[in-house]
Amino acid sequence: MRIIISLLFALLMAGCSAVDIVDASEKAALQQAGFAQHKLSLQEGGELNYWQAGQGETILLLHGFGGTATTSWQQVMISLSQDYQVIAPDLAWFGESYSKGEARLSTQSQAIRQLIAALELDKVNLVGISYGGFVTFDLMLSEPKVAKAVLVASPGVLFSDAELAALNQRFDAAEASDIFVPQNPKQMRRLLDGTFVDFPWYPGFIDAEIYAKYFAGHLDEKRQLIDTLTDDRDRIAASVAVGSLPPSMLIWGEHDKVFPLNLGIQLADYLTAPIVVIPDGAHGLSNDYPEIVSQSVKAFVQ
Repeated sequence: MRIIISLLFALLMAGCSAVDIVDASEKAALQQAGFAQHKLSLQEGGELNYWQAGQGETILLLHGFGGTATTSWQQVMISLSQDYQVIAPDLAWFGESYSKGEARLSTQSQAIRQLIAALELDKVNLVGISYGGFVTFDLMLSEPKVAKAVLVASPGVLFSDAELAALNQRFDAAEASDIFVPQNPKQMRRLLDGTFVDFPWYPGFIDAEIYAKYFAGHLDEKRQLIDTLTDDRDRIAASVAVGSLPPSMLIWGEHDKVFPLNLGIQLADYLTAPIVVIPDGAHGLSNDYPEIVSQSVKAFVQ
């Protein structure tokens, strides 16, 4: 979105929604790069929206909380599709996807397993950022077709209750759902400021447009996703056998406020996995540093 900030006032003069124009422009760029948009009907009811392009080994990209496939991965999608088949879904209750299943992590994982089966993929390389990394970790245990996995700024089972309390304190919030499920544009801005490197200022009414398009829907389900995440963490931790997991790599920002770098270092040791640390990087690495993320993923998959 920041690429087109300079156009916002011109668009407003024309009476257009700036956010809708930017969204359409980003999707048009994907289509020009060869991406097509598809829908998968879910067994439990609902549908999964996803983008697909490219040839070769499959890389499946899972976005973070509050994002969508296009807002989180657009530049990475285009870069990776030059060498791989790239699939990027909107997780359930984000973007154009929704499910009639229970709002929790296991439902997200089941939807991705349905996508892998429906596309008859022999193997997939997963890349998940933040909340998408939690889904990735779950699939590393439960989906035998996962060949390799990249966890971007996502601590998996090592995110303890103490770390959760520290996260809430950093954002001056009573609960994690107060951070990740903003109820208004002001709370959304707090989240964005804590996620990206130098997220730009723009007028409050633009914040309202962003909130309405990307954050305001399915608030109850999103809160349930956050509130049940520790239960799913404990479920995964109880069944994880590190030696049986597929090969993995981590990418982390040096100054991540959501999940600090020490969590990434601990997870790298736990998984015996390499970690790429981006100097001065924050949490939203796929937006702030798409070239580094793309190059790191390509090198690891190759």
